[in-house]
Amino acid sequence: MKIVWDSPEVTVRDVYETLRQRRTIAYTTVMTLMQILEKKGHLKKSTDTRQHVYRPVRARRQTVSALLGDFVDRVFNGSTKPLLVHLVEDGRLSKADLDELRALVKERKP
Repeated sequence: MKIVWDSPEVTVRDVYETLRQRRTIAYTTVMTLMQILEKKGHLKKSTDTRQHVYRPVRARRQTVSALLGDFVDRVFNGSTKPLLVHLVEDGRLSKADLDELRALVKERKP
């Protein structure tokens, strides 16, 4: 999705070539993932030309929010606390990240 958001329109080939610079991946894998994202409503496909041209349906923030909500529902039964505990205990959050989270929590407290 990051590649799609960075361009107004992309083809499967565009995404494949960009990903291939970072790692080995099959063209058919990229094509399948983009078809899944289209079926889930995250991408819109246009077939005006010979190639299928894709564009994002929603802005990055809206899509990330929806995907994260779905992930929390499926993996953590709708509770965000276990996710946050995992991120803190796993060491994936820097001191700056933790400080920012503390400030956000203080802002939200009534």
